[in-house]
Amino acid sequence: MSAKAAERVRIGTRGSALALAQTQGIADALAAHGAEVEIVTVTTEGDRSRAPLASVGGAGVFAGALREALLGGECDVVVHSFKDLPVAPADGLALAAVPRRADARDALCSRGGLALEALPPGARVGTGSPRRQAQVRAARPDVEVVDIRGNVDTRLARLESDDPERALDAVVLAAAGLDRLARGDAIAQYLDLATWPTAPAQGALAIETRRGEERLAARLDHRPTRLAAETERGVLAALEAGCAAPVAATALLEEGLLFLSARVYAPDGSRHVTSSHALYVADAKRPAEELSARVAEELLEHGVVELAPLGGARSGARVRGGAEPADAAEPADAAQPADGAEPADTGEAR
Repeated sequence: MSAKAAERVRIGTRGSALALAQTQGIADALAAHGAEVEIVTVTTEGDRSRAPLASVGGAGVFAGALREALLGGECDVVVHSFKDLPVAPADGLALAAVPRRADARDALCSRGGLALEALPPGARVGTGSPRRQAQVRAARPDVEVVDIRGNVDTRLARLESDDPERALDAVVLAAAGLDRLARGDAIAQYLDLATWPTAPAQGALAIETRRGEERLAARLDHRPTRLAAETERGVLAALEAGCAAPVAATALLEEGLLFLSARVYAPDGSRHVTSSHALYVADAKRPAEELSARVAEELLEHGVVELAPLGGARSGARVRGGAEPADAAEPADAAQPADGAEPADTGEAR
């Protein structure tokens, strides 16, 4: 009897170095489960345009193109940085797996390997993330925050530039993206989650398939990571937070207890509001939605509507258990205008 033929799987991805590195990891994992894997590169409007991402649909423009390719039959699986995936589900698609999370922390890369607190007054610190901009301003109001866009290598190159218009003294990036690109050598300082919380689902990947075709990809699902990431993203959904919202969230699951802390920053870094709650997973029907709704409700009660732009929440929207996200809601941390021709590595690059 002949051996059973391997299942063929086409994985859709953007063509950036980071997206390809992330996808290769998933391809290797699927191949280990017996699949014959092909990687299909999808070009998006966000890759072609140098306009601010907000003007072409925010970080969701990348996810949208991949989803269209999936629905159109160009591929069978797509890989996203979970933090860049719109909180609204796509008709006909399923979140088949959330693999084990990588490092959720931010990292500082700097000239001379200086830590954030050691940078000289007036130092130029680059980031395209509204959250990170607020955090840098809060920690170091004496430095200059510079909006940047571009892939990881482009950003790191600005630390070596002699051009006064482009030169930076430091950049803040996601540790996971640097690790996936084998650029951990560039990290001067890891920023602790307790004092520097990061974007909801940072460090996690999301694997989507067409609904009903989840079987193979589902083998890569890591339940604790999925629960933590969905709890964090639930805060965005409940707040109806848009791409310009400086929002951070961290969820942990330990011995059946799910803990969530979320923070909203004033864009100038002058203030922030934090809410933290916990529940036992066994005591809740929908633990991620229930806990995130509780945290978001408290944030709204403490005035985050006036503190930062939060999409539908500015209109007085109230939080409901399992609140439905706004149609245009996107995760925080959308990249800012391009400073060169290179497409931005969204997701963990930022």
